Amino acid sequence: MTTVLFACVHNAGRSKMAAAFFNHAAEPSRARAISAGTRPAARAHPEVVAAMRDAGVELGDATPTLLSDEVARAADLLVTMGCGEACPHVPGLRRVDWDLPDPKGASVERVREIRDEIRARVFRLLRENDWERAPR
Repeated sequence: MTTVLFACVHNAGRSKMAAAFFNHAAEPSRARAISAGTRPAARAHPEVVAAMRDAGVELGDATPTLLSDEVARAADLLVTMGCGEACPHVPGLRRVDWDLPDPKGASVERVREIRDEIRARVFRLLRENDWERAPR
């Protein structure tokens, strides 16, 4: 099974949304997502929780996690989302950067736009790697 690590600064917005969309749509026997941040917040950003709830995904209990070397080593693919050089370099770990704005403090409309862009990128990643959940 492949583990994809989505990482951003606070692990309270972008990376949480990406991991939630990924795990909802991925075939569990082929891939899973985890998320972490270089400077984790105390909780998910309220505007992100609300935008995800609008999309049918609950993040209210999501706890931000520190992006440690150990967490990074557990992954097969690292997708960074704004942490830049603060994200660890792990030899042999493939890394992709998604340049996305931080939703913290943004308007509801802007957070929804960011959410929708993340969802589109996650679904593209799933299709490109044949990790999509089989139709039921």
